[in-house]
Amino acid sequence: MKWLELLTTALPVLLMGAGYTLMFALSSMVLGLVLGFIVALLRIAKLPLLSQLAGFYVSLMRGTPLLVQIFVIYYGLPGIGIEFQPVTAGILALTLNVAAYLSESLRGAMAGVERGQWDAALSLGLGWWPSMRFVIAPQAVRLAAPSLANSLISLIKDTSLVSVITVSELMMATKDVIAQTFQPLPLYLLAAAIYWVLSAAFEQVQRKVEQRLARAYQR
Repeated sequence: MKWLELLTTALPVLLMGAGYTLMFALSSMVLGLVLGFIVALLRIAKLPLLSQLAGFYVSLMRGTPLLVQIFVIYYGLPGIGIEFQPVTAGILALTLNVAAYLSESLRGAMAGVERGQWDAALSLGLGWWPSMRFVIAPQAVRLAAPSLANSLISLIKDTSLVSVITVSELMMATKDVIAQTFQPLPLYLLAAAIYWVLSAAFEQVQRKVEQRLARAYQR
């Protein structure tokens, strides 16, 4: 009965935290895809200065821990007059971090498209951007789909780090319940199970998306 009471008390709170986790992950993934695509384009186009700045951004984000980036954005930037609410700071940190990884996945996929596709598009009178938009990018998305999906699954787990800035996502919600019940082991195991279920659900979505993209390409 004790375990049932603990589950009854904890599960609604943890599920609410899981809702915040999903919100963080999906918001950061959508924004990260937009930013990552722009960064990948800048590096592929090799524009003077902009390409170098994009490369520096990717190196910085990939070369420093996400936790440090969260601290810099939430605790560090107020020192120079830039202040964000916890939710905004969390989404911003996750977006900037995941965009760097997504940009590399997209850049590699764009570079992996056969040169003949570029030549064919240009021979039809398409400029660089129309060729990228209508010919190269759709093929690159298909090639990058597994890597992009893996980044989303990793992002779900990375959201646990925003608990350090008092955001009530799954991990923070778990800590709050532990502080009330003094039952860390079962509650951490329950939180781990919820993370696993979320990741497994996105793995199923990943498989379906990959299958659909494969069928569309075969047509």
